[in-house]
Amino acid sequence: MNLADMIEGHVDDRVALISRNRETTYGELRDQVGRLRGGLLGAGVSHGERVAILCGNNRYFVISYLATIGIGAIAVPLNPSSPAHELEEELATVSPTTVVLGPSARPSWDQVDRSKVPSIERVIIAEGDADPGTIALADLLNAEPAPLVDVEPDHLAALIFTSGTAGRSKAAMLSHGNLAANIEQGHTVAGRTRAGDVVYGVLPLFHIFGLNVALGVSLSVGATVLLVQRFDPATAVQSIVQRQVTVVPGAPPMWIAFSHFDELPADAFSSVRLPLSGASRLAPAVADRMEEKFGLSILEGYGLTEASPVVTNSIDSGRRAGSVGRVLGGQEVRLVGDDGTDVPVGDAGEIWIKGPNVFLGYWNDQEATDRVLVDGWLHTGDVGVVDEEGFLYLVDRAKDLIIVSGFNVFPAEVEEVLVTHDAVAEAAVVGVPHPHDGEAVKAYVVLEAGATADEDALVDHCRDYLARYKCPSKIVFVDHLPRNAAGKLVRRELEGTILA
Repeated sequence: MNLADMIEGHVDDRVALISRNRETTYGELRDQVGRLRGGLLGAGVSHGERVAILCGNNRYFVISYLATIGIGAIAVPLNPSSPAHELEEELATVSPTTVVLGPSARPSWDQVDRSKVPSIERVIIAEGDADPGTIALADLLNAEPAPLVDVEPDHLAALIFTSGTAGRSKAAMLSHGNLAANIEQGHTVAGRTRAGDVVYGVLPLFHIFGLNVALGVSLSVGATVLLVQRFDPATAVQSIVQRQVTVVPGAPPMWIAFSHFDELPADAFSSVRLPLSGASRLAPAVADRMEEKFGLSILEGYGLTEASPVVTNSIDSGRRAGSVGRVLGGQEVRLVGDDGTDVPVGDAGEIWIKGPNVFLGYWNDQEATDRVLVDGWLHTGDVGVVDEEGFLYLVDRAKDLIIVSGFNVFPAEVEEVLVTHDAVAEAAVVGVPHPHDGEAVKAYVVLEAGATADEDALVDHCRDYLARYKCPSKIVFVDHLPRNAAGKLVRRELEGTILA
């Protein structure tokens, strides 16, 4: 098998990619990827070597990724906008022999200390002419096409750095079998992405949601992916209307932006049949606004890098407020209490996952691997509740739990109440030390444009909906919340930066 065969078998003249208004058909994509396979082999890239891809959401990323895994090398997609020191750390962690460098990565790359990554043998310039000591991607595309290399299902396809929302990022090892299994699991859903769909590809391709859902699932069924380098709500809507986009996978910040875009006409999303949300919880108030303003029912799902990534979705079941849907076929999910036994229906427990989509572990970090992979079960650290009909509801990250005088407080519960206030656009909640109660609840709030509210008013609002111990003892007003590229809230930055 080889995951890169996902682009085989589709009609030659069907459009596979749209990037910078340039269309690439499946026939052209297969030719380019085949030639790049030959070019990489001719340049000396070998089976099992790591190839770091520092490109934005463009065709250079796609052909580099598919060609890399197609020769049995290991793709390492990295954020091209990361600062130099972060790139140095990530590159040193995986020791790549090759770097594919896109235009957006040049400012950071020029600051990278190459002596800290001595494994790098070649740098491939994705766009334009090569610099001294580098190779132009265009030259590699002149090579004779090379065939796909057959690999075992457990052969590594990609190393994906985890979001790092709870600490330093680690490189998750995802095999050809892991990624292919999750794509196939998605195919069991009747209303899934299909040939003829146009998919809005704004999720970063260095993130697993973008890589294996927006891109992988789409290419596997012969859909068209509209690649978008950066998100702007006005431009996004214009593209969705002009290209008649039918599938929009996104993270909560995107839907928040759309929900507050008052100038949009009610039919702005009339072509969209699958509005999908993942990466983190979507506040029900945001989903309600999208439905009221545009008639768009946001379908939430749940996943994580280590599960390749999708575990549940709502595509067939439809939106159920607060739920992330049902478990995909081919996976097992347990909700487990502190004593290691399954909790009753309706009780909160840690989500454990088993299936062929579960990753192989963390690169060169057996200790971290052993903490999360136990007897074949992936211990996610996420807390959820399941109802009688099998719908999963996320409660929060176990490690984000706040304990006030012995009582558990899940930050997401408080955040969801705060954003129901008319003046609040976004909210984030963390626990802070308290001399008598152990911890107290502290909230960071972003107000709607032009809105005003004071701390007492928001605390009173919370008291109307929450037990007193769950209510914030302090509210700080901020201009924005720290999020990673996938849209996840990074609580440690609140705790480590703003609180300091």
